[in-house]
Amino acid sequence: MREPVELRRKRILAVVHARGAVKVTTLAAELDVSVVTLRRDVEELARAGRLRRGHGVARPVGDAAETTAPAVARTGEPAAEGGPIALVVPERHSYLYETLHGARTALEAAGMRIALHIAPQSAGAERPQVERALAGGARGLLIAPRWRSAAGEEADYGWLAEVGVPTVLMERRPRPGSALHALDSVCSDHWYGVHLAVGHLVSLGHRRIVLAARNDSPTARAIRAAFAEIAAAHPEVDDWSVVLSSSNAGPGPGSRTGAPSTAAPSTAASEEPAPDLAALLRERGVTGAVLHGDEDALMLVQRLTESGIRVPQDCSVVAYDDVVSSLGSTPLTAVAPPRADIGRAAAELLLHRLAHPEGTTGPVRRVELLPALKVRGSAQALPLPKP
Repeated sequence: MREPVELRRKRILAVVHARGAVKVTTLAAELDVSVVTLRRDVEELARAGRLRRGHGVARPVGDAAETTAPAVARTGEPAAEGGPIALVVPERHSYLYETLHGARTALEAAGMRIALHIAPQSAGAERPQVERALAGGARGLLIAPRWRSAAGEEADYGWLAEVGVPTVLMERRPRPGSALHALDSVCSDHWYGVHLAVGHLVSLGHRRIVLAARNDSPTARAIRAAFAEIAAAHPEVDDWSVVLSSSNAGPGPGSRTGAPSTAAPSTAASEEPAPDLAALLRERGVTGAVLHGDEDALMLVQRLTESGIRVPQDCSVVAYDDVVSSLGSTPLTAVAPPRADIGRAAAELLLHRLAHPEGTTGPVRRVELLPALKVRGSAQALPLPKP
């Protein structure tokens, strides 16, 4: 699937805002796009006043002094002494780039230097990035590992628990009882997000619903588990199922997902790889669907339309993530986790640890922020049955 232009430009802004001046060629390589495309994006963003460009470099809005020392320019106080704060996030992950932007805002306001490290998509890619950050003198760590599978997640628990500097996990909640259970973390309450999605569909009269979701991240696994629990317990839901949202939405061959197959009693096989959603809807009489994540949701809506199933007339849809769900030909009603607020809260928690050394041995904080439901045009009430 070709990446939407607006999503790509959001990723460009996130990197530039987090790192300061960046060469266009470097950005193109890191974001895996052509230099020609990247230059065109930078020109459009500069024309819109969202960044500055010059001599093959993209930089945040503001002069050179503001770019290198924004906290001094705004507050008049010297930047904090010591090493930088390391931010480690996966490459090509627009959801977490917004979280990164929220963290950067809080850290710059406190006068902290930031060292951004982008981890490749390969398994275990975060550890070398963290080691590089620590070798560079990082005194604090904000990290959002990709963790495509539960096995890959647990493989990181040991070394990440012994990093040796104050660390806060962003949008990640380790397995209870694991080595990282007692590590500061800030994440969205995805159970509540799924509760909003299912509740909205039920309030519109939908009784047969499906979750088409990814299964290659901690967020995806949390959403799948929450949907199974909520749908099974909801007295008004007659039938439900969980399927993969696309052929590349799983953790990969040989990876343990960490969650059992989940389905209504009437469903023998609800997790067949990337089923034909239109056929499933017709077979099961489904009238409501929750789709995760945004790009998969837009693609699935396109495929439903091509198969003669209209959204929302024949099937109401609620997307989960709300990164680009509003950009479809039918803007999608969506659950919107507070991505930037997650990063901001994680940075503030890390700043608290650094400002109060005695706090490093204080109570661990596990912060949850609640998503919101953005109602648009992709879900509507079922017509009342004819008398």
